[in-house]
This record gives sequence, C-alpha cells and structure tokens, in this order.
Amino acid sequence: MLQGGMRTADVARAINCHVRTVRRLRQRYRETGRTADHPRSGRPRVTTPAQDRYIRISHLRDRLTFDIRRDIVSYVLNDWDRFKVWTDDGTGDNYSTQEHYKSEMLKPFTYGSASFNDTSQKDLLKLTGTIPVNYQGRSYNIPIQLWLLDSYPFTPPICFLMPTPEMVIWEGKHVDSQGRIYLPYLKDWNYPKSTIIGLISEMIQKFEEDPPLRSKSAKDDQDAAKIQTVLSKISGGVSNINLHSPTKVNEQKTNQPLRKVTVIGAGDLSIACVTSILAKGQVDKLIFIDTPESSNKGGTSDLEMFLSPKVEICTDFAASAGSMVVAVMANAWSNEQSYLNVVQANVDLFRTIIPNVARHNPNGVLLIASQPVDIMTCVAWKLSGLPPNQVIGIGCNLDSQRLQRLLSNSTKLLPGEKQAWVIGELSENNVIAWSGADISKDNQAEVIPGSAPLRRLTDRALEILKGRGHRSSSVGLSVADVVHSILLDQRHVHSISTLAKGWCGFNAKVFFSLPCVIGASGVIDKCKISLEEEEADNIRKSAASLHSILEQLTV
Repeated sequence: MLQGGMRTADVARAINCHVRTVRRLRQRYRETGRTADHPRSGRPRVTTPAQDRYIRISHLRDRLTFDIRRDIVSYVLNDWDRFKVWTDDGTGDNYSTQEHYKSEMLKPFTYGSASFNDTSQKDLLKLTGTIPVNYQGRSYNIPIQLWLLDSYPFTPPICFLMPTPEMVIWEGKHVDSQGRIYLPYLKDWNYPKSTIIGLISEMIQKFEEDPPLRSKSAKDDQDAAKIQTVLSKISGGVSNINLHSPTKVNEQKTNQPLRKVTVIGAGDLSIACVTSILAKGQVDKLIFIDTPESSNKGGTSDLEMFLSPKVEICTDFAASAGSMVVAVMANAWSNEQSYLNVVQANVDLFRTIIPNVARHNPNGVLLIASQPVDIMTCVAWKLSGLPPNQVIGIGCNLDSQRLQRLLSNSTKLLPGEKQAWVIGELSENNVIAWSGADISKDNQAEVIPGSAPLRRLTDRALEILKGRGHRSSSVGLSVADVVHSILLDQRHVHSISTLAKGWCGFNAKVFFSLPCVIGASGVIDKCKISLEEEEADNIRKSAASLHSILEQLTV
C-alpha cells in the first residue's frame, strides 16, 4: 500500500535521484564513451550500449527498490490489519486471511523487457502488493501489480489486478476483462505532480465505488486462466498489450457477435455521438477514428481524459474492421464561399474515408451524419459499392422524434394509433406524413392524408421544429437511437435518409428521409405512403434539387 503513512518526500527524493543518475550516465556515455566507474573496483571502464543500458536499469532498480520498498514495508507493518489478503472460504461472502502472505506481500522488484503490439520494446520493473478497499461496510485487500517502464517517472505505470485462485475480475468502467486498470490519473499522468502514491489513492477511491473483484464461481475458471496467460506473457518478454491505447484486448462474447461500433469524425458532434452511444450501454467496443481534416481537436482531448476501456482512439481505418455500424460525421470545413464548393470539399474528404471503411466492413451499416446529410449519404453509397440498404443517413430521425413528442402532448391519440413522420430532404422543404396503427408490424400501411385540423396541427409543429435547430448533443442522441436499433436488431421504424428511387414517381437515384424499418442489416423495409398532391409536389421538387447538385459534383 502506498498511501497514508508513506513518506512522499522520501519517494520524491528517490525518484529525483534516479532521474539525475540516468541523465548523468547518458551524458557521460555520449561525451566520452565511458559510463560510471565499476561499482566494486572503482576503476573506470568503457561500455557498449548494451552495458550502458544494463547500468541504467540497475540504477533504476536499486534506487526505486530500496527507497520505495523501505517506506512501503514500514507503513504496512505498522498497519498490517488493513493489508491482509482476502480469499473465498467457501461461503461466497466471508473471507479469511492468509498469514503466510505477509512475507510475500511486497515481493522484490523484478526486471524484464516486454515487446508491445506496436513493435516497441520497453524495460519493465514490477511491483506487487495489495490495497485496502472498503465496500458495503467491509474491508477487502485487492492484489495489484504495477509495471514501471524505463521512462518512469515521466510515463505512468501499467497497472493490473492480480486475482488469487478464489477471485475473478469484475469487469467495469476502470477494469477490462484481462485485469488491466484504467484510471483518469493514468491518462493525466504528469511528472512531478503525478506519483505512485496519488495513483494508488485514486485506485482505492474508484474501486470503492466499483469493486474490481468478486468471489469466483465454477464458470469463471477459464477466465482466470486467460488472465494468468496474459500476465505470464508480459513476464516472459512478450505481450499483446497496447501501450498507448487503453482498450480491451482480444475480447469477444461467446454467445453473440461483438457489438462493435466505429465513429469517424472530430469536434462536438463526434464526441456527442460517442458519449450517447456509450450511454445506451449496448456497445462492446467503440472505435473513434479522428479525421485530420477536421478543425476542432479539443473534443478529442476531452474524450481521451474520460476514456472508458470500451473506447479506442486511432487514425487507422483498419481498426474499424468487423463493426456492425460505422457512423461517419466528418466534415471538411472548407473556406469556400460557394455552397457547391463546400459540398465538393466534403466529397473529396469522403473519397479518403468511405472506400477504406467499406473494404474493412463489407457487412456493416454505414450511418452518415455529415452535412448535407442527404447528398453525403448518396455520395457514400456510390463510393462504398455496398447495397443501398446498408447505407443510410441520420436524415429526419431527430425531427420525427420531436414531432411525435409534440403531437403526443397536444392530442389525445394513444400510442400506436397514429404516427407522424417528417420525411423528405433535411431542410425547410420536408413535409409531415401521417401513418396508421402498427406501422412497424405492417410495412405496407399507407399514410392517411391529413384533414384540416391535422394540417393546422402539423403546420404549427413544423414551425416549432424549425426554431429548434440541430445541436450536436441532440444529433448525437439521434445517432445513438438508430445505432441502438441496429445493434439489437430491433426493427423499429425511423425516418432516415435512404435510396428513394421510384418513390412518388421520381426515378433518379437520390436519398432523402422515409419511414424505414431498421435492423441489423440496415433498411429491412420501407413503409409505403401516400401524400396529398401539394406535399408530394414539394417532395418531387426537393428530390430534383438534390439530383441537380449530385450531377454537378465530382464523386
């Protein structure tokens, strides 16, 4: 345990001494080819780079081992009752102590070299111990393992749980399935403000809120074996741990496909989508691909600070492979004054994104939220080569949800009796269509043309919707709503942008919003609807405008 009675001043002196020693050794070797005098004979010697590395690591091990362990041992022996390891005694809740663990509790530092999956190699020192955690009125001692890199204290430790044979990891916000620990303190590590003591203090606080271990049942035996395999790989010098990206490693549920989602973009909208999707709680893994063309990078930094083990931030489109949904909201933010030139800049950006995404996700659903959404959804479909049911835009889903909420508060219609949808282009040219009951069960239901009272009601609703706008947070919730339907194959009806060729007598290949049944494969069916002639004419004019713009773009 590294908190409470530990002397932070001693730890700081040890670390500072180590830093000065390493710097002095490196400087001396660069200038003269010599390192420190031999520790026993006192005679100077010329060393090779490998010998210099050994001396550097020896100083690190000796300084940290002696000074830090001295303080830890002193504190532990003065308050031993808080540091007894707990194990299951067979009752499931009661835990007994193992006195023999006292001598094993602070094992000596061990040294080794580990190869990470980004091909880099790091020299590691290992510190093993337990931390006391109070949960529901009881005190438990959680065994942990800290791996210190050769760049410590300028880089944070790599932290793992070390469950005993009677324990199993309880995966949560700060712990993945293989026992790796993720904390905001590690993300924000900043020497000299950040210390081992501060790290352990936050670890205790987070574990008291969300316990990382529980007593093991028979079905957990295989999981424990996998964890030990991962840790043994590190100790043996080989690891598939990603040093820079705090994500779960090789995790997949056995009873269902991995619910993987990729979000591509940057800025407030992308961050809102990521947080909204995570809030739904149905995603197993979320890849956030940060596009360099986007102008707002502050949101990505914020996301990194509060990263969960489910999220990986990267720039490689290959990381999206196997996604059920790929949500694209990248925008080029061109300085061009012409609307057509602005849209063309987005098309140029899509040429670098969509083919790569489609190649890695031939069975996934592309969900487009870039603006203008109907045009960009059509562009994405053409660039991807995917079937039209797998390429959809967020379209009028948000406005439709808002409309239904407004109408439910203004009328006495029961849920399911009638539903209203905002359809057409995502602009002021969209219209409201009314449908009959149980549209999600009968995909051939026709829209009932609006009567005069309904027309007045929908006109008022449209005016209200126009004044609300589309804030990033609201669009993020709308994207998460559609993603949720796809991940769970719910087959709910959403007014999303889809290929509308042949609808309402318009035969061009354009995309605009129609009520569609959405499932794991994208658009399962479109709802057949009919409109009054004036509304249908507005839709045709809007479709012609979209087609005209598409004809002028270089896709």
